[in-house]
Amino acid sequence: MRLHRPRGRRALTALISTAVAAPVLLGAAPADARTADARTADGPARQHQRAERLAKKLERDASAKGAYRHLKAFQRIADAHGGNRAAGTPGHEASAAYVYRLLKRAGYRVAYQEFDIWQAKTLTEKLSVLSPDARDLKVSAAEFSPSTPQGGLRAPLALARVDETPGCTPDDYASDTFTGRIALIKRGGCTFAEKQKAAAQAGAVGAIIYNGAASGVVRPSFDSPADGKVPTAGISRADGEALAAAAGKGEVRVALDVQQQHTKQPTRNVIAETRGGDPRHVVALGSHLDSVPEGPGINDNGSGSAGLLEVALKLADRTRRTGEQPTNKVRFAWWSGEELGLLGSRHYVARLPEAERKKIALYLNFDMIASPNPAQLVYDGDDSDHKGSGPGPQGSAQIEQLITTYLDRKGKPHEGTDFDGRSDYGPFIATGIPAGGTFTGAEGIKSPAQAEKFGGRAGAPYDPNYHAKGDDLNNLDLAAFDTNIDVIAHAVGTYAHDLSSLGGATRP
Repeated sequence: MRLHRPRGRRALTALISTAVAAPVLLGAAPADARTADARTADGPARQHQRAERLAKKLERDASAKGAYRHLKAFQRIADAHGGNRAAGTPGHEASAAYVYRLLKRAGYRVAYQEFDIWQAKTLTEKLSVLSPDARDLKVSAAEFSPSTPQGGLRAPLALARVDETPGCTPDDYASDTFTGRIALIKRGGCTFAEKQKAAAQAGAVGAIIYNGAASGVVRPSFDSPADGKVPTAGISRADGEALAAAAGKGEVRVALDVQQQHTKQPTRNVIAETRGGDPRHVVALGSHLDSVPEGPGINDNGSGSAGLLEVALKLADRTRRTGEQPTNKVRFAWWSGEELGLLGSRHYVARLPEAERKKIALYLNFDMIASPNPAQLVYDGDDSDHKGSGPGPQGSAQIEQLITTYLDRKGKPHEGTDFDGRSDYGPFIATGIPAGGTFTGAEGIKSPAQAEKFGGRAGAPYDPNYHAKGDDLNNLDLAAFDTNIDVIAHAVGTYAHDLSSLGGATRP
């Protein structure tokens, strides 16, 4: 699961290539006549019975013990490839090949969906005040910033106007004092890219963005190298306000040195779907397969990837042994580039024709489902918690209800978590597809009430090794892992035959 922007200098961020790529349309084949007619022939009661039966069998067959072998494989892959499985690296390629091979052998229709990512490697990030009082400041180069000339820029500061949208519009640079100067801009009101673009249009040769309400050094980010117009870096609120105060009294000269390399790397999603099932009604599930560069990513998100793979293989085994195809097409996805901005899922959704998007009845996301200090969190589809970004598209509330009802029946405590846009449900929600899933927590802190409800340590992170080298096979709660694999199995078994619980959210 991605932090709001990824950390680390080796691969600060990435971007889907603007090159046009053909969409993966595994569901474009005509429906098997027997499967397409099954919904009508069997009737709602029969479909419900088939769904209940398959769900129970998948719950029995799929387990944390079975999925753990995939986690061990991901760990071996990371160990053999520099300690990580990050997008665009050999570790991720090996992980994708592992998943692809098992799914192909199980009988799925499997495809790679390839796309390019941009990666930024910061070589130098330095900011010094030259006058009136010489000192060095802590600074963070913007992701995809243009580099300064060798040796850096030396120029006076010019202050962008501070209002509700500081440095966002030409009016914030109304004077002619920005030409040849470095703009000092407060964070907020618009994107970092918009701020430095406006500064460049006013004649600034660089931009320094200081934090707003938050403490610490701000880490600016652009979506691509093409967005960077002038060398840009971020500083803390305290340093920004001190510079602004000094510049208000007289000239402040600074030296800004940013050196950054931008490289394009290929990567790929793995998409698999059942051979049977009505392609007019697609049940989609996904998890991201990439780790951050800092570690092997066994909880984040080997856990979701392994859990999804375990259930997919058990579904294929059940289909092979019984000959019974799902009523609805079931599509599984292992995304790349989630840690770099949900790039794989964004790429997939953006390249689906509208007619194909409408066939996706729902999307379920599983990202970090074995955190070592876990909470059992279910995405709040109906916004009953009244926190954050609001409800998901119509049908999301019903997905939440299906999951929470199942957990209640199993005696597993749970609570809601917001659709905060940090994982791969985001692009699906943005296009109106109902979404849901589970999560056991990332860098957030477990409250005393949660510790009483779920066990574990209050006042400690759900995952103390989040985005770190220690996210390995020792960084797991296998009981939570098993519970969430049961949730995946129950959802797959249910929706493979019966979408009626979504109500009016299902599309023709």
